[in-house]
Amino acid sequence: MPPKRFLAAALAVAAVATGTTAAVAAPSRPPVTTQNDISKPFADTFADPSIIQGRDGYWYAYATSDPLVSNGPFGLMHMARTKDFGSWEYLGTVFNDATKPAWAAPGSFFWAPDIRYFGGRYVMYFTVTDTAANPGNDNAIGVATAPTPSGPWTATDGPVVAPKPDGNGGYFGTIDPAMLTAADGNRYMYSGGFYGGISVTELTPDGLHSVGTPTQVTIGDRYEGAYVVYRDGWYYFMGSSSNCCAGPTTGYSVFAGRSRSPKGPFLDKDGVDLNESRVGGTTVITQNGNKWIGPGHHAFITDAAGQDHIVYHAIDRATPWLTDPFGINRRPMLIDRIDWIDGWPRTRAGAGPSDTPQPAPTTGSGAGINSADPAGGIRGATRLAGDSLGGPTASIRGAAVTRQSAPAGSVRVEANVKVGSSFTTVVGGGAVVVSVGRDKVSIIAGRKVASAALPADFDRSQWNNLVVQVSGDVVTARVNDAGLGDLYAEARLEVRGLKVRSAPVSWLGTAEVDNLTVRPVAAPVRREAVVPVAGKLLAGDEFSGPLGEKWSWVRPDARAVVANGNLSWPLSNTDLVGSGNNAGLLFHQTPAGNSWIAETKLHLDLGEGDIRNYQQAGMIAYLNDDDFARLGDVSIWRTRQTEFGRELVARASDGATSYGGAAIGRQATTMWMRLAYHRNAAGEHVYRAGTSTDGKAWTWGASWVLPAGVTPKLGLFAHGDQTGSNPPPVATFDYLRFYASK
Repeated sequence: MPPKRFLAAALAVAAVATGTTAAVAAPSRPPVTTQNDISKPFADTFADPSIIQGRDGYWYAYATSDPLVSNGPFGLMHMARTKDFGSWEYLGTVFNDATKPAWAAPGSFFWAPDIRYFGGRYVMYFTVTDTAANPGNDNAIGVATAPTPSGPWTATDGPVVAPKPDGNGGYFGTIDPAMLTAADGNRYMYSGGFYGGISVTELTPDGLHSVGTPTQVTIGDRYEGAYVVYRDGWYYFMGSSSNCCAGPTTGYSVFAGRSRSPKGPFLDKDGVDLNESRVGGTTVITQNGNKWIGPGHHAFITDAAGQDHIVYHAIDRATPWLTDPFGINRRPMLIDRIDWIDGWPRTRAGAGPSDTPQPAPTTGSGAGINSADPAGGIRGATRLAGDSLGGPTASIRGAAVTRQSAPAGSVRVEANVKVGSSFTTVVGGGAVVVSVGRDKVSIIAGRKVASAALPADFDRSQWNNLVVQVSGDVVTARVNDAGLGDLYAEARLEVRGLKVRSAPVSWLGTAEVDNLTVRPVAAPVRREAVVPVAGKLLAGDEFSGPLGEKWSWVRPDARAVVANGNLSWPLSNTDLVGSGNNAGLLFHQTPAGNSWIAETKLHLDLGEGDIRNYQQAGMIAYLNDDDFARLGDVSIWRTRQTEFGRELVARASDGATSYGGAAIGRQATTMWMRLAYHRNAAGEHVYRAGTSTDGKAWTWGASWVLPAGVTPKLGLFAHGDQTGSNPPPVATFDYLRFYASK
């Protein structure tokens, strides 16, 4: 239908609807809340979660192969579901010994499921840790399909991404799959990990085979657990960094980069490529000093109000083990709100994991719509029986309107649809008109028009997802697989002063509709959460003369010299981790009080791209050689990173220690570092790390908690293996200062 005729017809439908349908207030219901960990009702651990909404309205979550409960038997990946995120039902395992992939080695594990829906079936990708073809840790990516989100799952007869030889008799880490359907009409698979980096490869249209040559999008030794979403013209790559599974010292965190192309390059907020040796990454989630540490390996969902959420696992630092110490880590599933701050995804605006009740994702519909049986709320729709998965659906042929009005202002209309040659949605009595035509998606609003092309092979006979959203002055219309951040097409239009009044939603054309929701759009959070701010100078040393009485040593290092306004400290072949407690440490007296910020400026040239393990220098909070947190500029294989590491005694019976670290943002040869200190209600000592490459703009990262009682020392360190470095690098500190916390 030509645009003018289509618009006139749509407005006529809207006018009739407005004249015959009154807004009816729905009875209020108590808000549903969640409290992490959300998998607690049915599991002790539910690691590497992925999630999707099925056509039956349930949200289905999947997890890696671990025992579900403490000291329980292993399961071959787990499944659970919820309608409202307030209660959960465990559904069993994805595979059993009879149905698991025949090409996997007998002792293989199955990790990190990634769930998708396209082509009329559910598709699950997963890591196979060992194949029968090359026994010995040759990771590969498997795939299985099912008619319903709970199975039965049928694995294909080979990997979708095969093991990748490293050229030295071993294999790169082909792990942690994440699939994306992109606007170019292609499907992509992201997979890989610390050993070898993460690559993206194109898939066949059915998603079961890889084609072409992979493109590496992250450097090795930094990221795993990829997940990619499309938003506002950008593809956001997100990956987990550091260690997933170090028990009480797990420092897992998620970082992001973005690109206009699904193949990258992905750059962070500072313009740093995730493939660079001097790594960057914009923080999506990291630990904040409460009970949860190591948040990571995540998935994204968008609820019925358009609010994004991150689903991830983390570790309760008080109960880090599922089995005995140094056994399986206890990694339950958590969920929190994602806010987009200056174009970047931040968990609770940067506040990190929650440990108090939070509003649950919005589910179900307003405007008198029963999303499980939508025809009853639509005048002009015919109720169809649907199928065993989706239940009753609504058939629209011609004109149809909701029996109740949608709210005024920002509103979101979402549904699973099988569209005919043309299907139009009208919001706000004609303020916004969206059409899915033969070859494109179009928006008309405020006398403006925007459109986006559908892929040539777009399949109208299958269920797809359609979203029409008005958020302030911005109107978007997206057609995608299953609402997981992918897309076939998205049109976007900005109309200044757009007014959307309360009116029924109306449709014109042909479609079968399921899971229909009409909701006000969640109010966006635009401001970043509060971060530490330095106040007046309390104490410190500018290194303008000899070290005074406020300084003290543990294992003095005579090579550390104060001269020319700096402390110059050559790195030595010493360490502080495990039993290697021979590194020199220099401490300064800390200010009185329960909060302050320590700062130093460090110059340390660690080169770039070559292997140096683990040259480092920075600041340290120290109780003893087996209980400390250190913030350092550090070389890790070919990468140069900023790491906030933690060591503590993890097994009291023999004093065995655990060490892990959390990465922080961008690395540079000259860095400013801060440790913001406060004492929490339990009397514990909390240190949050911050870094800067110019001394002005600060990136605040993870927090580590040291036990109550004796106050830790605070000072400087410089050490690491000097193999391959001649002469050894020299750490140059300009000062150590202590500021009041504002």
